Amino acid sequence: MKQKIDKSLRLILMAFLMVFLGCLQSCGETDRVDFSTQIKPILNNKCITCHGGVKKNGGFSLLFEKDALAENESGKPAIIPGNASGSELISRIHETDPELRMPYEKPPLSEEEIDLLTRWIDQGAEWGQHWAYSLPEKVEIPAISQEAGFTADGTSNFVQNEIDNFVFARLESEALHPNPPAEKNIIARRLALDLTGLPPDQKLFTAFTDGDLTYETMVDTLLARKDYGEKWASWWLDLARYADTKGYEKDMGRNMWRYRDWVISAFNENMPYDRFTTEQLAGDLLPDPTTDQLIATAFHRNTMNNDEGGTEDEEFRVASVIDRVNTTFSVWQSTTMECVQCHSHPYDPFTHEEYFKAMAFFNNSRDEDTPDESPNIRFYDEEQQQDVDRVNAWVKKYGSAEVAALYDDFLTFNEPKYLAHNAVDFTNGELADTKYLALWDDGSCTLKNVNTSGAGFMYMNYRSDIDGTQVTIRKNNSEGEILTRFITNKTEGNTIRKIPFKGTDTNIDLYFETNNDNIKKQVSTSYITWFAFLKDIPGKSRPGYQGITETFLKLLNEHTPVLPIMVENHSYMARATQVFDRGNWLMKTDSVEPGVPKTLNDWESGWEGNRLGLSKWIVSKKNPLTARTFVNRVWHQLFGRGIVASIEDMGTQSDPPSHPELLDWLSLRFMNEHDWDMKALIKDIVMSGTYRQSSKNSPELYQIDPNNELFARGPRRRLSAEQIRDQALAVSGLLSDKMYGPGVMPPQPDGVWQSVYSNESWVESEGEDRYRRAVYTYLKRTSPYPSFVTFDAGSREVCTIRRTVTNTPLQALVTLNDPVYLEASYNLAKFMYGPDVEKGISKGYEKATYSKITPEKLEALKELYEESLLEFDNGESLGSNFFTLAEQPTPQQAALTVVANAIMNLDEFLSKA
Repeated sequence: MKQKIDKSLRLILMAFLMVFLGCLQSCGETDRVDFSTQIKPILNNKCITCHGGVKKNGGFSLLFEKDALAENESGKPAIIPGNASGSELISRIHETDPELRMPYEKPPLSEEEIDLLTRWIDQGAEWGQHWAYSLPEKVEIPAISQEAGFTADGTSNFVQNEIDNFVFARLESEALHPNPPAEKNIIARRLALDLTGLPPDQKLFTAFTDGDLTYETMVDTLLARKDYGEKWASWWLDLARYADTKGYEKDMGRNMWRYRDWVISAFNENMPYDRFTTEQLAGDLLPDPTTDQLIATAFHRNTMNNDEGGTEDEEFRVASVIDRVNTTFSVWQSTTMECVQCHSHPYDPFTHEEYFKAMAFFNNSRDEDTPDESPNIRFYDEEQQQDVDRVNAWVKKYGSAEVAALYDDFLTFNEPKYLAHNAVDFTNGELADTKYLALWDDGSCTLKNVNTSGAGFMYMNYRSDIDGTQVTIRKNNSEGEILTRFITNKTEGNTIRKIPFKGTDTNIDLYFETNNDNIKKQVSTSYITWFAFLKDIPGKSRPGYQGITETFLKLLNEHTPVLPIMVENHSYMARATQVFDRGNWLMKTDSVEPGVPKTLNDWESGWEGNRLGLSKWIVSKKNPLTARTFVNRVWHQLFGRGIVASIEDMGTQSDPPSHPELLDWLSLRFMNEHDWDMKALIKDIVMSGTYRQSSKNSPELYQIDPNNELFARGPRRRLSAEQIRDQALAVSGLLSDKMYGPGVMPPQPDGVWQSVYSNESWVESEGEDRYRRAVYTYLKRTSPYPSFVTFDAGSREVCTIRRTVTNTPLQALVTLNDPVYLEASYNLAKFMYGPDVEKGISKGYEKATYSKITPEKLEALKELYEESLLEFDNGESLGSNFFTLAEQPTPQQAALTVVANAIMNLDEFLSKA
């Protein structure tokens, strides 16, 4: 009996011990310090400035785990995992001597921070990963009971889709309730402005507010409209730094508008985001790329181009490549990669070498900061295209697939070619304007490492102002074999000439000599832009060969519209990429191969080692940042703030997500369920009860959540510069629905556009082009459209992730005085005109704001009308106030114009409520 009791006691004791140990383990896990949320912020804010990517005082860095745990200059590690008392880091933060205490020359850490660091080290100093650099496979949707999920007034079911479960759960944890839904007229205007950038048309608005149209049908209708692409393109063009000029000092015009039109079409066609990404980054590298796919690559030709005389082309080519690295990681990864150009990132786990590995993806493109911005895709007219097709058909019939592709490429974008500005070793010659090969009498120079492809002819693009220059090209040097000799005479502008040439099958140097005894010293015999060597057109013995060769040369000399695009170097022209010491392009060190940051998703072996492979890495469903970035920025567009408020950055210094599970759930849904469908993502968000809430605020709610971080109310935000102008034209009935084409020049004040180095000027557009949507307005980087700049649009010299929203007196001066707004006000006044002034004002207010006017506002606007009418009745001020209008208004029309203008300056007109 005693043995049985002892055995029972032992079993009970063992069970008790197991429960006790389990409780201890559970408590330990609960009390475990998290590196990402608790330790990393301390290190970044208090330690990294002296012990990070830029500085490694004492040989100690806290940027990467291996550095933090390595031995420093003292000969031992500062952090010993599992032994806080033996770790120098803990000793130093406890020091009282200011020369020894860390952080040095800064306030000491708080007791809570010291305790966290101590416990973290004792627990093993596990490094962990920042939340943004990993993506869960699945996110559970918070459950909401049937009794919960109602709005603050308890009358409306807030939960309309899964988004609301996440938002409501967070509100409930804060003891808050969401707002009731916005009134129908408010949500109709909000939705139309968000999806199309324009207020709703009257037919759609009436059908919805009268209950003849469901909210979802209205969403689908707006998403299907062509206005949708124009609105969302305006946002994307900020990211793409799209402009109609090259930038820098000269800021000459360029034809980039076909890229803008491609973006509009891509949004309207609902191109999946992964394809949208790939075509912009690497459309030229896709198999048999279409014209549209080549146009898409102009995303990275929006970089600025410096035409100023005396500049170093290579310097600005490198500047463009650096811009492309920074822009790519900003746009698709919310990563401040520009911090890594000169040193490893001070806060995020990206190394200096990784920057140049990423740069290697972009460093092999053909563009070299030349005035013609080559390579350019050429757009032939119908007759020219028939000639192109004939030449391509001939080469395809009689030549190999390789030669056929070569001629197709050369007719499409004139590549491959050798730019003459790479010539060196000048005697009696120079690079004229640092751009063009210009030799004088008895001049010489060398173009190195040229592959002539065994060609029997050389094509040369040049111009000359004098006759009778003999040009000799030798192999390698002045003693080398003569490869060609020819005479250049005066030309009418630039011409492309076909010259017999003794081709070679190996890379050689071309040694140039010029002779013209009839000219003075230091007079340039010609100005050469480029040389090309193509395998000879096949089918020489066939009838019609001569005609084909003549047609080919004629096509090369045709003046066609062009668009700068991305084209990759051929293998024999490939560039090596080297690390720049401290980011200086003149101080090159080790060579690197293309690669991606180790912190992010792995590189798959089957991907190409070029921009196409990079695009596949970016849109891989294993990439933790791509979908998150897009989702967060779309959310920002609709709500005025992102789930991660710092939409530029999802790094260790970024704001934490207000709803991390929601961000991940939307990202996974966007990739996996919607398969990168951009419209589906936007529809998910605008269908939510979160989006449909009233934006009305209360003092109590404002005190708790001033920035609407919890989304307990609907979005309220001033409209963008483009939307304000487009809305004024729309409600006045002036807005044109014409789409696409070159940029237009609507009215702007005289003298704003001062163009140097050229006779370019702002030529005011006529007819409906005056009233086209803002996305089509010509943008000169050094002198952007004034009213847009005043309302916070940028000059697009660099990628703009977020526009700063300001509130200045200048904005009121624009909407009160700009000719565009005055004309829109006059047109709205015509709509308001009639025998009953109060009725007219009410009609105008409702047309502009989609809301009924209150008695107080009606009384104020009527008083404004009467005061204005008294002033205009004498007729003296009509001419001076309305001189920009095509017709002279009557005193009554003028007074109503003032009222209409006042309506267009109201907060409810300029804001989305």
